[in-house]
Formats: sequence, structure tokens, C-alpha cells
Amino acid sequence: MMVRTDTSELRSSNFLKNAAVRTGIYSGAFLSLIFTAWILIANHAPFFERVATERNIAATALLVFFFCTPLVRFYRSPGDLLLSGLIAWGLLTLTYRILCFFYLFLEEHDSPFHVFVLGAVSYFVFATLSWIGTIIWRVRAADSSHIHH
Repeated sequence: MMVRTDTSELRSSNFLKNAAVRTGIYSGAFLSLIFTAWILIANHAPFFERVATERNIAATALLVFFFCTPLVRFYRSPGDLLLSGLIAWGLLTLTYRILCFFYLFLEEHDSPFHVFVLGAVSYFVFATLSWIGTIIWRVRAADSSHIHH
């Protein structure tokens, strides 16, 4: 007797088993939370105005840290690095777009498309450098296995 299983549920959760997708979602969620908190604190917490420079430096440092998470995790896998980075930056861009509805000055400064392109180009550059480094590493490893006379 053959038992038929419903694979649609299995297929829908399979993408979460990919480390690059999970890292991208987590990084993007943290990027979005940090950016949202930064905007909310800057606009609705007047008691932080006297430490605005320190607040901006701390928020930027946190954003850079979570921007670099896919870079550090997948420095030898350019495809995974690019996938993870684009997912993370796409989530940040979506958050930026939503915040543009409430804070009109955001869109006057940079459009959401501009923000996405800045992050995407950065991840493309890092993925390309990773790809070139991986090629060099493989060539050197193959060359060192030969016996030189």
C-alpha cells in the first residue's frame, strides 16, 4: 500500500534550512530593528539630543556590524555571501520604505531604491573579492600539491 505525503509543507520550509537564507533574514531583521530604533530615538526622544553624535556613532557601528555578518560568515562562499547580503539589505530597504511613509525627510534625502542599490553594490563588490580570493586560494592549493624538482 502506497502512502502519499503532502510535500508542499516540506518544500515551503526547506529554504529556511539554507544557512545563507537564515543568516540574511537574521541580519536583515537586526539591521531593520536598529535602523527603526535609531529613527524613533532621533525623532521622539528629545533628551538624547545632547548626545546626538554619540547616538549616531553607536547606531552606525551596530549597522556596520550586522552588515558585516554575512561577509564574515561566508567569506569563502561568494554565492552564499551575495544571497545572504541581498536578503539582509532587502529587508532593511523594505523597512526604510515603510519608514518613508511616516518620516517624509527620509525619502527627500535618499530614495529606497538608492538605499537598496548602495547595499547591493557593496555586497556585489565583496562577493566578487571573495570569488577572486577563492580562485587564488584554489590555484595556490593545487600548485603546492605538485612536487617541484
